[in-house]
Amino acid sequence: MDTALAEAQRPERVTSAVAIYKRLHALILSMALPPGAALQDKILSAQFAVSRTPVREALIRLAEDDLVEIFPQSGTFVSRIKANAIPEALAIREALESVTVGRAAEHHVPADLDRLDRVLGLQASLAAQGDTAGFHEADERFHEIIGEISTHRGIWRLVKQVKVQIDRTRRLTLPAPGRMPQVIAEHRVIRDAIATGSATVAQAAMTRHLRVVIPDLERLRREYPDYFV
Repeated sequence: MDTALAEAQRPERVTSAVAIYKRLHALILSMALPPGAALQDKILSAQFAVSRTPVREALIRLAEDDLVEIFPQSGTFVSRIKANAIPEALAIREALESVTVGRAAEHHVPADLDRLDRVLGLQASLAAQGDTAGFHEADERFHEIIGEISTHRGIWRLVKQVKVQIDRTRRLTLPAPGRMPQVIAEHRVIRDAIATGSATVAQAAMTRHLRVVIPDLERLRREYPDYFV
């Protein structure tokens, strides 16, 4: 774990390939590039105003993340969501965030609770506007702040690497009526649990939240059959 944390904390040099990778990564996770979408290096190189080499490097890295599939004779496509990988990813996320939320409960100061309250207020505003993209980003920030409070920031970076398939699936759940208010309610419970100063209470609240991050995977698979394998 120490080696993995050191890698997660090391800053990445921004080259053209890295910039393209990050942009495509964000578009895939947001579902702006949905599962099955074709990715042509010629078109991408024109869009990013670079040669095909950094584009191909970025696509290879995305393939290593299981976010694209490269077929030498057919082309490159955004990968479909691997439903059978989600339970394991959820279990890993739960284990990692149990550490950060427990430490956050034990080491927080009043200003930390204020930071969480501000994000919760932002989430409420975004939910009222129906802004699912902004809501997701605020959701991410809520969990990231908990990692910062814990002083184990590298753990959140590891969580982000683990949960890419979860993130794509969650984008499909947020438009459901009542889903965003439910997430906010769960976040408030976590915030209040941190305020108690009890690691056990905070960990229990986080566990309850993460176990319903994707309320009904099978329904989503039926509703979006082309998005999953």
